[in-house]
Amino acid sequence: MSVSAALWIAGALHEDLRVPLWVVALGIEVIGPSAGFFVPGLGRSTTADWNVSGGHLAERCALFVIIALGESLLVTGATFAAAPLTPMSLLAFLVSFAGSLALWWLYFDTTNDFATGRITHSDDPGRLARLAYTYIHLPIVAGIIVNAAADEFVLAHPDGHTDLKTALCLLGGVGLYAVGVGLFKRAVVGHWPWSHGVAVLVLAAAGPFVQAWPPVATSAFACAVLVALAAWERRSRAQCLVPDSATEDSDPSIGP
Repeated sequence: MSVSAALWIAGALHEDLRVPLWVVALGIEVIGPSAGFFVPGLGRSTTADWNVSGGHLAERCALFVIIALGESLLVTGATFAAAPLTPMSLLAFLVSFAGSLALWWLYFDTTNDFATGRITHSDDPGRLARLAYTYIHLPIVAGIIVNAAADEFVLAHPDGHTDLKTALCLLGGVGLYAVGVGLFKRAVVGHWPWSHGVAVLVLAAAGPFVQAWPPVATSAFACAVLVALAAWERRSRAQCLVPDSATEDSDPSIGP
């Protein structure tokens, strides 16, 4: 942290070298947890050495996801307010808003609660903190950002044909988010939720066809995939908690 801090400060003071210095500083902080915060002469730590408050970390990451979703809604609202009000633009705004709600639903209704319980009661919360809450949240937030860019493209041109960049952002943003949440569930539950794989395959299969659709229709399709995935996961959420239940039943010290 001392080395990366020096690079952040140096980048702030030297405009010409700012980008490379900050890239190196960011790289050090990203690699740090996987390297056990290695320090020459002192060695590296293990995840069991880290004093991690699992519940607090889960809450912080959940709030970060909320901030990302809120910023995406601000972008959508600002773009909609600046565009002429037409039936197509209104429809595009409603679909974009529904998509943001579906993103929230998939993370907070089907994932966040049991993940918080897992890291809070884990024997090695540092391991889950490093994998699930440090690295795997990157594609989750990246998916939100790409989806926000897609909503902006759709609101700017809701009718006509879906161009390549809009299709990539619409399908790719939702796919990246589904993969990120799926990896998050795999990290905290121990198995990959195959419903997320089905959703990604559906999005990929639609890729060759959506360029003939209006952007608002492509957006509605991506939103429908998200809603279906969230509904599917809500229905099967009890299966994700089976390992916890089995653990409780096998431990006589835990009451009913």
